[in-house]
Amino acid sequence: MLRLTELKLPLGHPPEALRAAVLERLGVADAELIDLHVARRAHDARKKSAILMVYSVDVAVRDEAAILARGLPRVGIAPDTAYRFVARAPEGFTNRPVVIGTGPCGLFAGLILAQMGFRPLILDRGKVVRERTKDTWGLWRRGELNPESNVQFGEGGAGTFSDGKLYSQIKDPRHLGRKVLTEFVTAGAPGEILTEAHPHIGTFRLVTMVESLRAQIEALGGEYRFGARVDDFEIETTAGGERRLRALVLADGERIAADHVVLAIGHSARDTFQVLHDRGVHIEAKPFSIGFRIEHPQSLIDRARFGPCAGHPDLGAADYALSHHAANGRTVYSFCMCPGGTVVAATSEVGQVVTNGMSQYSRNERNANSGIVVGIMPDDYPGGPLAGVALQRQWEKAAFAAGGGTYAAPGQKLGDFLAGRPSAEFGAVSPSYKPGVHLTDLARCLPDYAIAAIREALPVFGRQIPGYDHPDAMLTGVETRTSSPIRIRRDATYQSLNTPGLYPAGEGAGYAGGILSAAVDGIKVAEAVALDMLPNS
Repeated sequence: MLRLTELKLPLGHPPEALRAAVLERLGVADAELIDLHVARRAHDARKKSAILMVYSVDVAVRDEAAILARGLPRVGIAPDTAYRFVARAPEGFTNRPVVIGTGPCGLFAGLILAQMGFRPLILDRGKVVRERTKDTWGLWRRGELNPESNVQFGEGGAGTFSDGKLYSQIKDPRHLGRKVLTEFVTAGAPGEILTEAHPHIGTFRLVTMVESLRAQIEALGGEYRFGARVDDFEIETTAGGERRLRALVLADGERIAADHVVLAIGHSARDTFQVLHDRGVHIEAKPFSIGFRIEHPQSLIDRARFGPCAGHPDLGAADYALSHHAANGRTVYSFCMCPGGTVVAATSEVGQVVTNGMSQYSRNERNANSGIVVGIMPDDYPGGPLAGVALQRQWEKAAFAAGGGTYAAPGQKLGDFLAGRPSAEFGAVSPSYKPGVHLTDLARCLPDYAIAAIREALPVFGRQIPGYDHPDAMLTGVETRTSSPIRIRRDATYQSLNTPGLYPAGEGAGYAGGILSAAVDGIKVAEAVALDMLPNS
């Protein structure tokens, strides 16, 4: 099989044009082409009046060797993306690994372990995804928070209530991301995620996919337990000073013996971070970012990105990526941009407000939204490995107070924010955040250095996307859960630096950012667990 890259065709081209372009690139007759399928599809919108579709295509031909011998540009052997298991549990193997968390990382760690025959036990403090969805809507519609079942906690993890982006910039020489996407398609995702350069799914589809993956794991002998919060870790220390994980203790006091535990707890399991720290597990502070959500009419973003081609069905809703290095040394950038989506309440703790973005598969809501966040470093919050958690809480509580103390988000029009005055009325952009937005002065909700950097960046972004700094664009706060504020360090075997048997994984442990990278990390950790449990594999 050959792979052809950088095949460019006009937007709206007829289907047969792709085959013709392949034949032209290879310089062969139609009869020589046995099979053709698209490996990747993207668009090039640098010239808005002449947007191009860009393809990578895998083809089978009658004389592959002859074509390769000609040394044609952008023609080579198609990569082998098949996934191969590193081990298989023998019949009757009884030592079950435990996975804590059912977000993308825990879900794929559990799936791979189940597919290898290890019948994992999977624990989650929250509820099954359908019940969790009801609790989440309880906050959005009625301002009622369930601290154990919300956007952060429960089956599917935080990614379930998001745009469902399935792309990443991680290095992936083994094509583990392809394994993730293939499993998603098997679970009900549209097949196009295997070919689109920037695939996404959206919340409603993610819910059914999570359920399907759970059913597969259970059919393979895995076991789920919801409402099973892990409150303690039994760690044995030998006479020689070596530490080893021996058991987990649940909130109801149940003890579960376990010596291979995947810790996929997500970036908001702050109480678990504290327990791990108290038990001496090696944890360190890491950089993360804080900021606001910004909303514009999606039509404005579409016109800015696609010009006269805005609205073409092959393009969909436009997204963007922005970055600015401010004079005070802070980097301001767009984060988790959600085309045609909504801003959602994402707190998991009482008396705090957190925002996030969400889209459905159609991406057809009126507004585009994105985080506009400022990078911060451990030096900004001295006080130990958990000081970043304290910083997040500080500003989430400030946002709760500024929003009126009802889980409404504090909000401000962009023009008022730049002028340093509170907003008194909404403008042309209606905020989408539920349970509501309380107009105020957002300068109360972030550190001064972050406010200064964002105020400097917004006019710069307005020069890159005309209208981005329109006075009526809407800001809501605060966006504090961009990534984990800690890293639970691990060694080359993916085990905790000082607590063998504990496998820190995914976003909460500081090793991923987003659905795809977290799922890939889950696969890697599952493989490490299998190889340690079967050392002669």
